[in-house]
Amino acid sequence: MVHRLKMTNITKAFGSFQALKDVQFSVTKGEVHALLGANGAGKSTLMKILSGTYESYEGTIEKNEQTISIHSPKDAKNHGLQIVHQEVDMALIPSLSVAENIMLDAQVTEKGSSLIKWKRIYEQAKAALLRLGSNIDVKKTVGELTLSEKQQVLLARAIAQDVEYLILDEPTAPLSVEETKRLFHVIRTLKEQGVGIIYISHRLQEVFDLADRVTVLRDGEHIITTTIQTTSIDEVISHMLGKTFSGEFPKDTVPIGPVVMEVENLSWSTKLSNLSFHVNEGEIVGIAGLVGAGKTELCRSLFGLQQGVSGRIRVRGQLLKTNKEPYYYINHGISLVPEERRKEGILVEESITANLTLPSLARFTKLSFLLKEKEKAQAVKTVQEVGVKASSIKQAVGTLSGGNQQKVAIGKWLVKDADVYLFDEPTKGVDVGSKRDIFELVNGLVKQGKGVVYATCEFNELIGIADRIYVMYNGAFVKELTRAEATHEQLFYYAAGGTEK
Repeated sequence: MVHRLKMTNITKAFGSFQALKDVQFSVTKGEVHALLGANGAGKSTLMKILSGTYESYEGTIEKNEQTISIHSPKDAKNHGLQIVHQEVDMALIPSLSVAENIMLDAQVTEKGSSLIKWKRIYEQAKAALLRLGSNIDVKKTVGELTLSEKQQVLLARAIAQDVEYLILDEPTAPLSVEETKRLFHVIRTLKEQGVGIIYISHRLQEVFDLADRVTVLRDGEHIITTTIQTTSIDEVISHMLGKTFSGEFPKDTVPIGPVVMEVENLSWSTKLSNLSFHVNEGEIVGIAGLVGAGKTELCRSLFGLQQGVSGRIRVRGQLLKTNKEPYYYINHGISLVPEERRKEGILVEESITANLTLPSLARFTKLSFLLKEKEKAQAVKTVQEVGVKASSIKQAVGTLSGGNQQKVAIGKWLVKDADVYLFDEPTKGVDVGSKRDIFELVNGLVKQGKGVVYATCEFNELIGIADRIYVMYNGAFVKELTRAEATHEQLFYYAAGGTEK
């Protein structure tokens, strides 16, 4: 009997959208099998089926040559399947101890009693951690732990439930270099103990360091499964892409003016390391990087949302102070459209009008009274400029589509009239039509002589609209390319940890 988990002809649709079509995938015990693909390839959908998140699908799942049924997370756990998501904090309870979090899914009580056997809980939690080579104090609260230690707690929880197959989804994205090394040691330990590991990552160098086999999905279809020894990073990238997108988002020709923002040796904690770059008037500067590369930390540091930042920032030649509040940077011409728009970019319960005028409220007040007609006129004008589709400017922003929410998040800075616009994953979660509108808004800004920093892992967008591109890996710039030089293959190569050839 072969100890293997096998998925055959897996098909999944969401309405008319075909997320997966006849996908094949397998992993054996004691193997690390990497599952790769560009954004939207179907990786997450396939793993949500395997971990029981999606109840309905077509196809079969076998374990040890026997067909099994997985239609809930409980089914998956009963078959020895566990998943560790990228957002480790979402799966842990910070106020509980390490032991309580590890044993959360297990009840340890005296027979015939409802009393919890704390001594056994601590012993079993410690034993699970020891299998990972970890000596975390099981009585510490999870809120006291580092990200790396929290991941170890989640892995220990899986071990405590006799995990046979473990899914790791972008496990190194939030980790430092040293924390990543420790995680690799844990993965190799689990592999030696016979655990089958499905490893999902955009960091291809990691994949080639860890994995035995690799499977590539593209557009919901199985493209190739091969051993690491018989392929290369360049070949994998080629399979992941399949086609080029350079003409999909044509860029307007805009005269490039003098430097509008200059950044020197910007560093923060272990996440950013000596970043230096500049942005000219009329220029779109792309920041390319995979999840966890440091793009968001860079944008937040330039906007005053991270404290403990070092380095120099100049806007139109004026040296700005570091570690000030966002209000300071707003008043010095910097604006930010954040990645998490519902958390940081908009007030979901407030009206379109209130959101659009908030950063510029002083313009719409007199002697502490709000000039409602002036505010209304500005809101109507901006809604037309950015193309927000709504029943009224009084409509709550949270009731709009994702694309229209993003237009409001951008529009408020058009009212403020900044010098430099920072965009962090600006097309995340928006439809194709709204993406086109956002590109037009960005092009409109540079036509006005503004400077734009456009940070994204959507490399096709950067090739389409950026004038220059800085590639980030582990918090540092590893390559600078002009638009004419940049290709998908190059961006993936350097963003995945590739070095100069």
